[in-house]
Amino acid sequence: MLQTVWVSSPGSWALREPDCHRDGKQTSWKCGFVRTIIQHPCLRHDPKGPGKARMLKKIQICLCFFVVSGILYEISLLSSCFFSYMPMSKHFLTPEQVLNLGKSIIFLETTERLEPPPLVSCSVESAARIYQDRPIILFMKGLTNDTALDLNSSYAAFSLLSSMKNVFIFPLQMETVFQETPLLQWYNQVVPEQEKNWVHVSSDASRLALIWKYGGIYMDTDVISIRPIPEESFLAAQKSQFSSNGIFGFPAHHKFIWDCMEDFVLKYNGNIWGNQGPFLMTRMLKAICNLTDFKGTEDHSCQNISFLNPQRFYPIPYPAWGRYYEVWDKSPSFNHSYALHLWNFMNHNRKAVVAGSNTLAEKLYKAYCPTTYEDLIQNAELRDFTLSEDAV
Repeated sequence: MLQTVWVSSPGSWALREPDCHRDGKQTSWKCGFVRTIIQHPCLRHDPKGPGKARMLKKIQICLCFFVVSGILYEISLLSSCFFSYMPMSKHFLTPEQVLNLGKSIIFLETTERLEPPPLVSCSVESAARIYQDRPIILFMKGLTNDTALDLNSSYAAFSLLSSMKNVFIFPLQMETVFQETPLLQWYNQVVPEQEKNWVHVSSDASRLALIWKYGGIYMDTDVISIRPIPEESFLAAQKSQFSSNGIFGFPAHHKFIWDCMEDFVLKYNGNIWGNQGPFLMTRMLKAICNLTDFKGTEDHSCQNISFLNPQRFYPIPYPAWGRYYEVWDKSPSFNHSYALHLWNFMNHNRKAVVAGSNTLAEKLYKAYCPTTYEDLIQNAELRDFTLSEDAV
């Protein structure tokens, strides 16, 4: 009686017949992903049953075909991750489950607001479009586990982002984030109400802890992604010899990030804006690297950390931030950039993207976050116009 069992080996699957051992040799059929190899002395040399041998050969080829098809199907599922599932299934996942997938793109909202403004929505949407195979996570301090917000939320931006298959929105629970890091003791001692720059300081701390624990890329919520960042361990130069902390990426448990958290606590001064942010990153990088000025569009590298040229994220420097909201005779190509930082911290007058204004920012919205542009800007202005007409 024929007994056929499946055995696996690295990179292949094999069929085996325990009952057929000629000359002490075990028989085998091996099926590769590209072609099928059949080697079986019992079938090849059995003069009594050539018809039976051919039938067995066909059966085993068919079995190989089904197994290979199954393997390829599993690979296709992995390549698309689980982002092919319906968006509602995301509600059953915890932050740890998503973060443990690896290579997350992380955004933070450390104010209490629940409605992401258009620029935040654009930043998250653009990342979701550029990094379609990676989880895009927006942590919001204003959310709690009991907050009832979903696809039908009255908050337009929240509903828009929730509908994107690889975007996840979670509450930001700082005490949990800081567990098993040097920042927990600091967090337990600090009094947020007495902190001058708490929104920024708490964000500076949270991004360090999350990247150290899980790895990935952190981005500010005013960064519009335009092409993938090819680096895994990197800091972004805001200018020569000065590092930003508005965007950076590292694998989990990287020593540089741990050292940054220790320095955060050791030299903490919440009254100085940026002391725990870009100034921290800069002094830690200078401690291990001999920083020099950038020439052209080259990047620098030190101890396996890429220090990326200001053109990568800051082609328009912060003194000229208003140019994003101006009309250009010829829009820049940004061929040397991976993303663009729109300097929202400098935008004290709250300049916004207006449909039909033809500003550089409007063109960026249209190109890299078209859903945000259409749903939050065009439609909002149309609704406002309709309401004003009704009032008249």
